[in-house]
Amino acid sequence: MAMLDSGSAGRLSGTARVPGDKSISHRALIVSALAVGESRIDGLLEGEDVLATAAALGALGASVERIGPGRWAVRGAGVGGLAEPDTVLDLGNSGTSARLLLGVLGTHPLTAFLTGDASLRSRPMGRVAEPLRGMGATVAAREGDRLPLMVTGARDPVPIEYTLPVPSAQVKSAILLAALNTPGETTVIEPRPTRDHSELMLRHFGVDIAVAETGGRRAITLRGQPEIEGRAVSVPADISSAAFPGVAALLVPGSEVEIPDVGLNPTRTGLLECLHEMGAGVAIADAAPDRAEPVGGLGFRHPGPGGLRAIEVPAERAPRMIDEYPILAVAAAFAQGTTRMHGLGELRVKESDRLAAIAGGLQAAGVAPAARGAALIVEGAAGRPPGGVTIDAGHDHRIAMAFLVLGLACERPVRVTGSETIDTSFPGFVAAMNGLGAAIAAPDAADG
Repeated sequence: MAMLDSGSAGRLSGTARVPGDKSISHRALIVSALAVGESRIDGLLEGEDVLATAAALGALGASVERIGPGRWAVRGAGVGGLAEPDTVLDLGNSGTSARLLLGVLGTHPLTAFLTGDASLRSRPMGRVAEPLRGMGATVAAREGDRLPLMVTGARDPVPIEYTLPVPSAQVKSAILLAALNTPGETTVIEPRPTRDHSELMLRHFGVDIAVAETGGRRAITLRGQPEIEGRAVSVPADISSAAFPGVAALLVPGSEVEIPDVGLNPTRTGLLECLHEMGAGVAIADAAPDRAEPVGGLGFRHPGPGGLRAIEVPAERAPRMIDEYPILAVAAAFAQGTTRMHGLGELRVKESDRLAAIAGGLQAAGVAPAARGAALIVEGAAGRPPGGVTIDAGHDHRIAMAFLVLGLACERPVRVTGSETIDTSFPGFVAAMNGLGAAIAAPDAADG
């Protein structure tokens, strides 16, 4: 079990380059594999989760080749053209890979078997399996619709109109990807908007997809069985990864950090709104709204003697920042007052029970949290938390990075175990943070 120690940093400064957006990277590979001809992808995140998607698409008959750092060429099989794999598709720790590929396979007339590591095998797939069964797919899984599972795609898939029981970009995306090889129009209705990377990626490849908004609800309609051609795709830096060095700069006095070329999709910027409300110094520069995904540079500066202030985070903001709650909770630990975050039920079924992991880690470090149902309440420490503890990240990459950031501003170092999964989303995290002035190292190196 990998361990990392994070100690007090004098100040953080400089430019941090973070990896490509994980959500966009998955979708770029998948849609490219369903296009005719070659697509070139630049800026692809080469973390373990995305590489699992690439390997699975290769096993399904697409040509997926790395041609340089972050640069990939994909020669697709066309919509409905993937082949039955001759091996089990092992998706490691990647829930995104599992759910999105399950959608793709649900309308291909073939049988495939999906599995993953212990964490992925514990996560529910029923929210994807249910609408796919309605489209004609057969999904046979363990109790609770968990991996390993077998999917046999529908030979004659039928379009559906499906209202998501809870907001979920992954479930929405799985249905839209299944709809690609389904005749007629399939509609997904969201009770609250979620990240729209799938809609933007599909539209970038020329798919006929329409979005209608009424009273806060979004109806996304896709006309199936198009012939799509390969395209060039540029993947921006991941705002979820940028959040870690960015928030670290807000917690360590005297710090100022810049992060270029970050994806600023409005469905992903909930954290920036929260930080602004907390009084953080966050600047946006060089916005490029003309790209398929809006992109700009971010600058984070320590707010000064007054520090951060506590806020109330409404439930409707959760779909726009669901992956950023671990690091927001760390920021709240340093804020003046009590921060309340609502609508976090989705965190219970991530790589770990993130809600419980956040609360447990903060409490161990000397902060007063409370996880109540789908809410998280954090009482700011009114200064630097004591730290000096070991926190088990439960092999969850975002929990690990969040508590390593916490350690940079605590009175005593924080040790994080189960941190080996950081590479799933942020390869080079430790080097990037230490390049800014952080003090993160494996225990042996720290002691030697």
